[in-house]
Amino acid sequence: MGQTGDMRTSNPALNDKVFEQARATSVAESGPGWAAGQALEQTYQAPAYRGPVVGEDTMTLNGVAWASAALITLVVAAGVFGWNSVDRTSDVVAMPGWLFLVLFAGLGVAVLTIFKPKLARFTAPVYALLEGALLGAISALYNATYDGIVVQAVAMTIGVFAVMLFLFATRVIRVTDKLRMGIVAATGGIMLVYVVNLVLGLFGGDLAFLESSSAMGIGISLLIVGVAAFNLLLDFDFVERGVEAGAPRYMEWYAAFGLLVTLIWLYLELLRLLAKLQRR
Repeated sequence: MGQTGDMRTSNPALNDKVFEQARATSVAESGPGWAAGQALEQTYQAPAYRGPVVGEDTMTLNGVAWASAALITLVVAAGVFGWNSVDRTSDVVAMPGWLFLVLFAGLGVAVLTIFKPKLARFTAPVYALLEGALLGAISALYNATYDGIVVQAVAMTIGVFAVMLFLFATRVIRVTDKLRMGIVAATGGIMLVYVVNLVLGLFGGDLAFLESSSAMGIGISLLIVGVAAFNLLLDFDFVERGVEAGAPRYMEWYAAFGLLVTLIWLYLELLRLLAKLQRR
């Protein structure tokens, strides 16, 4: 999932010269969320690293913040388009015909970004526009059934983000190897459930508990929301370690892309949870 000279294809016991060369080409090329910190983990195993060179074109915290703000702005702008594309003039809400095309296009752009992080400054904005349009349409569908649910989900997403950032910044929760492995395992399990549900859907079935408004269904949604929230900790950790390791500047956009992926997942799961609660 990276280039021949990246950190994951190198021996963890790197000397200073080899480490500097690897850092100059690509310090970290892993997926967002639960996989975000794996490449930088090998970076920290390298001996005698003395930090980034002053004046070098490297990743900064401000750069990540600006890139994230730009992507979120694109999501909101495209979201307005997606929202207005949903026909709500009749009793039956009509979804736009381009919805599945945008869904698969967004997935393709995300995969390309994960495999080619250097392209993130170009692919991340495209991903933000595609996902924004998709989220706008989905949000309109939910809001047509549960009036006001979108405002609640957006507010809760912002709140969860703020709380997790506070917990990370104050070190109330520390991202240790054990915690990272736990989040990876939990996220992997959830993704497996999603895949199984998708396969069953092709044959007209589904996993009822994913949409059930029973106590079990709500409990499962709360669990998934919690795992999504903890993935934010891995994203924050990825940003912090990338800055400290002197990652290349293009990683600012890649880190922002990773944050956006997690936030979109969190928002969708909060929508699902709120819908379950309103159905009770």
